[in-house]
Amino acid sequence: MALIAALLFPQTAPAQANTSSEYRSQANALAKLPSFVQWPDSAFGAANAPFRVCVYGNFSFGTTLTEMTRTEPARGRRVDVRWVRRENELRDCQIVFVSHSEQKNYAKIFALLHETPALTVGETSDFAESGGMIEFGYENGVLTFEINLAPAEHAHLRISSQLLAMARHVMTVTESAKG
Repeated sequence: MALIAALLFPQTAPAQANTSSEYRSQANALAKLPSFVQWPDSAFGAANAPFRVCVYGNFSFGTTLTEMTRTEPARGRRVDVRWVRRENELRDCQIVFVSHSEQKNYAKIFALLHETPALTVGETSDFAESGGMIEFGYENGVLTFEINLAPAEHAHLRISSQLLAMARHVMTVTESAKG
């Protein structure tokens, strides 16, 4: 389990990790997430369709995410990284990273993606509580994450027990309903 955690979320510099190392950590985690989530076959238009990782809003990854996914397929599929500018394009993505710049639009984005097989990932402290699936955060300079299982279940996504075990907090379907 420790090896999996180190591969998915490598330690950044000590507590004063700079912003660029945080973004590299986020890009690395996004590149590795497909190994820990199972999508329904209906998530892909064709057997040879690429695996789409979409970034919505201001992005700080630069080309890091594209470089990290260039040579490694995700679940046997070529990875296509896109920076999406229009909300309607999000429905064609398997992973949607929602930038902090779009925090005021969470309700609209989640409504658009409701019950579509898109794993939503964000970087603000209220992302999972607002209806996102995976929320990135930092604790002592190390990338951490929380998982909200309710929207993942509605999207017909199966998150591996390995990823759930590494999460700082897992919001169950019951907890999510109380919110």
